[in-house]
Amino acid sequence: MSIKKSGATIVFFILISVGYANDGYKLWLQYLPFENKAVSDYYRDYLENISISGESPTLDIIQKELIIASEGFFDQQVLPEFSKTTDSNLTWIIRSEDLPEEIKGKLGTKLSEVKEEGYWLKSYQGKIIITAKTDIGLLYGTFAFLKAIQTREKLENLDRLENPKIQKRLLNHWDNLNRTVERGYAGFSIWNWHRLPNHIDQQYIDYARANASIGINGTSIFNVNSNALILTPEYLAKAKALADAFRPYGIKIYLTARFNAPMILDSLPTADPLDPDVQIWWKKKTEEIYSYIPDFGGFLVKADSEGQPGPHNYGRTQADGANMLADAVKPFGGIVMWRAFVYNEKTPTDRIRQAYDEFKPLDGKFRDNVIVQVKNGPLDFQPREPFHPLFGAMPKTPLMMEFQITKEYLGQETHWVNLATMWREILQSDTYAKGKGSTVSKVIDGSLHGYKLTGIAGVANIGTDRNWTGHQTAQADWYAFGKLAWNPDSNIDEIAENWLKMTFSNDVDFVATSKEIMLQSHEILVNYMTPLGLHHIMARSHHWGPGPWVTGGGREDWTATYYHKASEEEIGFDRTEKGSNALAQYAPEWKKTWGDADKIPLEYLLWFHRVSWDKKLSTGNNLWTEMALRYQKGVEGARWMQSQWAKMEGKIDQERYEHISSFFKIQVSEAEWWRDSCLLYFQQFSKMPLPPGVEKPKHVLKYYLNFKRNFVPGI
Repeated sequence: MSIKKSGATIVFFILISVGYANDGYKLWLQYLPFENKAVSDYYRDYLENISISGESPTLDIIQKELIIASEGFFDQQVLPEFSKTTDSNLTWIIRSEDLPEEIKGKLGTKLSEVKEEGYWLKSYQGKIIITAKTDIGLLYGTFAFLKAIQTREKLENLDRLENPKIQKRLLNHWDNLNRTVERGYAGFSIWNWHRLPNHIDQQYIDYARANASIGINGTSIFNVNSNALILTPEYLAKAKALADAFRPYGIKIYLTARFNAPMILDSLPTADPLDPDVQIWWKKKTEEIYSYIPDFGGFLVKADSEGQPGPHNYGRTQADGANMLADAVKPFGGIVMWRAFVYNEKTPTDRIRQAYDEFKPLDGKFRDNVIVQVKNGPLDFQPREPFHPLFGAMPKTPLMMEFQITKEYLGQETHWVNLATMWREILQSDTYAKGKGSTVSKVIDGSLHGYKLTGIAGVANIGTDRNWTGHQTAQADWYAFGKLAWNPDSNIDEIAENWLKMTFSNDVDFVATSKEIMLQSHEILVNYMTPLGLHHIMARSHHWGPGPWVTGGGREDWTATYYHKASEEEIGFDRTEKGSNALAQYAPEWKKTWGDADKIPLEYLLWFHRVSWDKKLSTGNNLWTEMALRYQKGVEGARWMQSQWAKMEGKIDQERYEHISSFFKIQVSEAEWWRDSCLLYFQQFSKMPLPPGVEKPKHVLKYYLNFKRNFVPGI
């Protein structure tokens, strides 16, 4: 079989090798062996002779990555040869300023479109040119080149110029110094503080490789429920070791700042942000941090929320607290990411109003190196929420998105649910801030309001499990987050397809079937957990499993009954002007759409309205019947996912196939648990029979009320 490199269609005979063991450690950087000689021969020329112009630690990393890739692709039979000159090499990795003048001229003005972290992957006269302004851009371009090979693209057609749309693209680790991970479901923290700073574990390097491959350029390495010890010299030396290891990969270190650290570490009598001694303390501490880490990114702060101290303790505003820290890091080029997840220590009328009510009046009062970090929805990472009303409401204050990659409320480590589907729903929601088309994605990339500082954060889902994320498929959420952080308007179908090819196989059948599972998985989970706008009905504290009956305790808004308020007459939370009026925080267009219980999309019905059990819905069913049918549909969806996956045996390695299969047993069982327990609980109020087609619960309600599980992970 001949391979023509003139643009003609290339046909590969796909022969899948599934005889090897694979625990998932390599993530999407598998660099699986080429399927056959035809495929191998096609890519060989581009991988055998490569020129890398210049010298730097980052260029050394590029060379190492190409060796790792070649060892995988060619099964260690072929290693690339590198040179510093372009000459006859087919693949050039070269800064744009170092390109030969003749080529610069022929590439034209488009070359000037490449920004600081961007790259241009260009097929040119039979060669592949990877060019960028910076070495980090070259690293991103090299990973894009390797992705093209992993997904079996035709290289002679490549013409990909990409710049990140968002500046600060971070993982937020909720890791503690004792190596537990809050809301972590993949083992312990990867940060081995005891061995640092003298030992750099290989996992740190592989972590950096994985992040660089998807464009993540920052990591906050400690829990937002912070411990002031992280700011002491002992731990700054450890953080420095990580920063030094990550720097060549373009990744900056950020630290969480406990607001009352001056009191804890140096016995100051106050942490009042307007107190001159407190301000001096933070400036000196910041100077100390930069003496360890010259490119320290800045602080991430959780304040005045869930017991964390903050400016409220001193009668100050969130802007007062954020600006004090911003002034400290400003001389060094640092930023402050100030979380908007604040709510009063006393239960309010409606918790979801509070962030908007507190931050909206402060618009324009923050320093220019402060960015307010806002969760995707106004409550707390629920399976489905409307977008947070702050997006579009603060044109003078940069806002960054906070997504939760770890699945605190979405089945934790054992349910396959593609979070990119949920994130797209939020990112493409229209704020109407400047008329139709003012999407959330345009808010966070800065284009809507002209933000000079942009960012996005994902609460990390990784740990010491060999596959990093507990569930093999949860790797897709880490991958998708990086891709959406780079460009929040990215096509999630394409993201899913590329992840499957890079992680498992290019087999057409496997990719099509698995992608269909991925893209339907979120809606399936919503149906068996929280259909029709139900929310926060998980078990208390650990949030594993159903708990619509949870009531009582120290805070009403930490209970399920607070959010659904089920009675014999109706169910739901009235957020219209007749209730808490949280709906007024959204644009008038949404008030028109969401304010009418007869017109609102059913996905948000019980989020915004109290509805009688016998109310007839747009589907023709009454509320009770529709709720029961959706719970049943969710269970049937989980079973469908399981049956579709069963067809994939033999198409990938047996180890990962069986791992996912065993987790499907858990997912289906827990979907049934959700359906049965929730319907039995709510049936007490509706007093209606289960409709035809809904399976009879396996147990009586008392069984579910008394069910307890000890030592649930994810403290």
